[in-house]
Amino acid sequence: MPDGSMQRSADRARPSPEPEVLDRLLHAWQSRFTGGAAPASLPLAWMDWAIHAANHPFRMAEQRHKAVDQWLRLGRILTGLETPVAPRPGDHRFAHPAWAATPYAQLVQAVLLGEEWWQGLIAAPGGVANHNRRLLAFELQQWLDLLSPSNFPWTNPEILAATRARHGANLLEGLANFLREQSGKQDADEQPFRLGQDLAATPGRVVFRNDLMELIQYAPTTSTVAAEPVLIVPAWIMKYYILDLSPQNSLVRWLVDQGRTVFMISWRNPDAAMRDISLDDYRTAGVMAALDVVCAICGGQKTHLAGYCLGGTLATIAAAHCAATGDGRLTSLTLFAAQTDFSEAGELQLFISEDQLDFLDDVMKTQGYLSSRQMSSAFRMLRPNDLIWSRMIRDYFLGEAPASFDLMAWNADGTRLPARMHAEYLRRLYLQNDLAAGHFTAGGQTLALDDIRLPIFVVSTETDHIAPWRSVYKLHFLNDGAITFVLTSGGHNAGIVSEPGHPHRHFRIATRAEGGHTLGPDEWQAAHAPQEGSWWPQWNAFLGTYSGPPVAPPSMGSPDLGPAPGSYVLEEG
Repeated sequence: MPDGSMQRSADRARPSPEPEVLDRLLHAWQSRFTGGAAPASLPLAWMDWAIHAANHPFRMAEQRHKAVDQWLRLGRILTGLETPVAPRPGDHRFAHPAWAATPYAQLVQAVLLGEEWWQGLIAAPGGVANHNRRLLAFELQQWLDLLSPSNFPWTNPEILAATRARHGANLLEGLANFLREQSGKQDADEQPFRLGQDLAATPGRVVFRNDLMELIQYAPTTSTVAAEPVLIVPAWIMKYYILDLSPQNSLVRWLVDQGRTVFMISWRNPDAAMRDISLDDYRTAGVMAALDVVCAICGGQKTHLAGYCLGGTLATIAAAHCAATGDGRLTSLTLFAAQTDFSEAGELQLFISEDQLDFLDDVMKTQGYLSSRQMSSAFRMLRPNDLIWSRMIRDYFLGEAPASFDLMAWNADGTRLPARMHAEYLRRLYLQNDLAAGHFTAGGQTLALDDIRLPIFVVSTETDHIAPWRSVYKLHFLNDGAITFVLTSGGHNAGIVSEPGHPHRHFRIATRAEGGHTLGPDEWQAAHAPQEGSWWPQWNAFLGTYSGPPVAPPSMGSPDLGPAPGSYVLEEG
């Protein structure tokens, strides 16, 4: 009895897990089935819509009449009395010529009219919160895309034609592709892109390393260089070599060949031990530490600072902090597909709400990071037809060999994101929009983007789903300095990797003088005609405007920590 009593006392004294910890573990378990989405987000959105739909009975009744109208429209289209409905911009599901034949052309018209009606149903009731309505429209479109006849072999004429022509061999090859992908194995000859040889191959040396990043200095290829170096801050959501792909489309190699001294940050691929790395650590141990090294190697010359995507936002934060503290080491700022105002940040905002971030915080705190798989699944859902369904059709039903090119190899090389940093980034920038609102602090300083008194070069892309160009354009309303704005063809990645000589490329460009009149984004687009070719030479000319006479190339930094691409880029996600 005494022994049993002592055991019960010990059990009562043993601390039980905190409720917060138990909830966190529950949410991490739930995320395995929800893909990282908060379970409450979609039901709450549907409830919001349903309540308002019930309170708008006459509007909803009107949708029944509109359904009949759509059937009548279909009849007029099929009899030639009305112009056929065109797919929405960017919808390539029915682009193959086989869809123009009977009966598939008629099926396409029925599908498009049906999708139009369903989206009208979501838009019908008034009073629904804008975020909820957009979330439901997005979710509905996911289901419509999934159920599209283009995704089923018995209703896709391209698949049927290939199956007849090849007597089913395409389906056997597709099965082989599927099994090979599920096994996760590739033969050596199926891995044509090797870091340091085929990708990230521009010659250079690692001249600095800390726990967060390596700094690469690229070897000069010209006898003289511009005195002012270029420091590039890539996004840490993916590997840096998006800007140093194959030799023929490497922005870094091209820039070095123009007589520029180029430095590039290569971020470490964080693990659970780096869970407490903050967003400001990326500024101090990343951008500012790199700037210290660059200035030391180049004899104190002022630096052109450039940033891509998240790296561009971070570069802007660093430039604003330099302005607030009187740090005069920068001579210009360049932003590639980078946002500073997140009030209209596109479809990614659908995944960023208070309940979603609370849920995601628990998932990341349990893991210590957000995995590349979790991040990439969200990006794929932004463009399911291009990134999921068309790939399924090509690889599994048509039996084509999976595409292999440098941009796809880079895209598959994901990274993790530290829990604290990513939570701060999403909450302070996306959710609260602190940087544009004047509430963002760094190093104890409240930052104002209008304090940046540097010439700014901004590149945006026409079909960007990550940083929509109208969102990028909003820097014009936050800073009244001189801004050269470029709107180029392509998407978030392909629009930046747009080397001279690349076919079918165009761009618009204009400079707003300091204190000059600011047009709205659509007015700006209408006022500036597209020019054929690459925007890269325009950027080099901009850098030249704010560079001094050529000088002998600076010596490669010391200590020498190994050749480019360094060791951090080799860490797997």
